[in-house]
Amino acid sequence: MASAKVHELTPQQARRIAVRAQLLDAPRPTDPLDVVRHLGFLQVDLTQVVAQHADLVLWSRIGHGYEPEDLEELLGDGALVEHHALLRPSEDIALFRADMDAWPGRPPLKVWQEDLADWVGANDGCRREILDVLRAEGPTAARDIPDGCEVPWRSSGWTNNKNVMKLLECMEQRGEVAVASREGRERRWDLAERIHPGDPAVPAEEAHRTLAGRRLRSLGLARPRALEAWHEPYAVRDVGEAARVEGVRGLWRVDPAYLDGSFEGRTAVLSPLDRLVFDRKRMEELFAFDYQLEMYKPVAQRRWGFWAMPVLDGDELVGKIDATADRGAGVLVVDAVHEDGDWSSGRRRRVDAELGALGEWLGLEVVRD
Repeated sequence: MASAKVHELTPQQARRIAVRAQLLDAPRPTDPLDVVRHLGFLQVDLTQVVAQHADLVLWSRIGHGYEPEDLEELLGDGALVEHHALLRPSEDIALFRADMDAWPGRPPLKVWQEDLADWVGANDGCRREILDVLRAEGPTAARDIPDGCEVPWRSSGWTNNKNVMKLLECMEQRGEVAVASREGRERRWDLAERIHPGDPAVPAEEAHRTLAGRRLRSLGLARPRALEAWHEPYAVRDVGEAARVEGVRGLWRVDPAYLDGSFEGRTAVLSPLDRLVFDRKRMEELFAFDYQLEMYKPVAQRRWGFWAMPVLDGDELVGKIDATADRGAGVLVVDAVHEDGDWSSGRRRRVDAELGALGEWLGLEVVRD
């Protein structure tokens, strides 16, 4: 039998596919829910140097027509739900129910999965008490739930002895509880049956393949078995079609919907956690972009800034903007614009215009430090 065709892509074609798939080309979407459905999820990260990550993602796609209240409304009416620190369309919960039912995983289990199951089993009394509290009280913060754990949670990190919080997170993975809302950084928990739709579980293999297809649709181009992070456990595998990118080793999978060659670019200022750049290896392979999030580095070791935002111009990642929103003073302070390579005067005008649009959206005056 003849082998399937392998699409040969130039680096520019590959970049344009990735940009289009992330809704960062010129035709802007208008509906926040449609954007989240296409992207698959919005990561919950409450760092607010300029704006919260989820809001910045939606603004960079929709533009001035987006307001943070739009996202709050989608969460408030249940169109979006938080699941494992990701905001997802509520109807997608059915795709995760089979995994919830199989928690902590399908055999053979890894040692850490067995240890986790043993720890939850040892604290089954506390788990039942948590369910009773939520059933009686409704949305409740972890700090307001009595700690009845008989075996403490041991960790070398910041979760050590945070027994109720860790148990709640395990119960979330089991589909027993869910995040009802957030007040600042604090999650309020409730019974999952009150938060999640009651749609029946999609069978595991079907669900995993659907999620793989969604992932390829949102990325455009992906390695068959590469994963972005813990929150994307299903590689694209054999969905889409095979492709090679000139000058890059190995095979990719491409969503054929993006192979028509159409592209009209624009300029965008991105969150450091934007999916276009989140997978740093993919970013380097497709865009040859030198970038790291430096918020965890000592000040003296930072090249671009605490929360430097990548800059997209057309199909190229061209620099980083180090900026801080000072809402008390009513200004967006631009500490530095780091230009990769030689910028034309036209590129500088486009980036300045996008910075101005960002300031206008935030209600802040843009000032250069």
